Amino acid sequence: MIKMTVRRQLVSQLTALLVLIVVLFPVLWIVSMSLDARNISRPTSLIPPAVSLNAYLKVMQKPTPNDVTFLVLLRNSALLSVSVAILTVLIGTSAAYAFSRFRFPGRTAGMLGFILVQMMPSVATIAALYVLLNLVLGPDLRNSIVGVGFAMIAGALPFAIWNMKGFVDTIPKELEEAATIDGASPNQTFFLIMLPLALPGLAVTALFGFMAGWTEFVLSWQFISRPQWFTLSMALYGMQGQYASNTPWSQFAAMSVIVSIPIILVFFALQKYLVGGLTVGGVKG
Repeated sequence: MIKMTVRRQLVSQLTALLVLIVVLFPVLWIVSMSLDARNISRPTSLIPPAVSLNAYLKVMQKPTPNDVTFLVLLRNSALLSVSVAILTVLIGTSAAYAFSRFRFPGRTAGMLGFILVQMMPSVATIAALYVLLNLVLGPDLRNSIVGVGFAMIAGALPFAIWNMKGFVDTIPKELEEAATIDGASPNQTFFLIMLPLALPGLAVTALFGFMAGWTEFVLSWQFISRPQWFTLSMALYGMQGQYASNTPWSQFAAMSVIVSIPIILVFFALQKYLVGGLTVGGVKG
């Protein structure tokens, strides 16, 4: 029995190690490319023979041929991702609370509509969003972070509402009723009772919104034509040359590493809330 347990543990550990190697290998490959002074797309080893930080310095100095500085790209990406995360959390949580606590005509149809929206590929909605944003915001705002932000929020809200509704459903209504009896207003009940208890769900929704905004490329590439509103993902795509020999692979890899760092930092900052937010929210719905 003891030998069987040891064998199972050994198999589990070897399997976990194999999965870890498969997952981390592409990451190590990109890091090796960014540090390789030879500027090649296929490093001969994970440890480059000549380590150099020139690729990172070049990316920081002039990441695009349009004379857009790295700080401008970083500002645009941060503005887009943070705005999408905050507004998705605020609007999605408010709507989820309404769908969870109140009964009104069209409630079921609305939730089913959110599912249908999630099932539709985002690429299929680009033409409709382009026309709608031109009518509502005008060409100037559409051709900026504002237009892309509105489109991103519209795409992220169905998931946010469904995720937060499942989490709000698990919070006992008796807590809100007790607060109301004690004299709390509806706003106080929502902000002081419900939101602190829904913190894990808020963390998941915020992380989803931040990642969607930070890594967004398709909408930005279609809507934005002015270089002053370019994002890091757009600059990364712009580094690719027509042919492999024209692509600065070391700088391309360095930009890839830089773009990944904020998502990793946000993930670790919210890590303690993620497990609860992903599991508890799925108990009731």
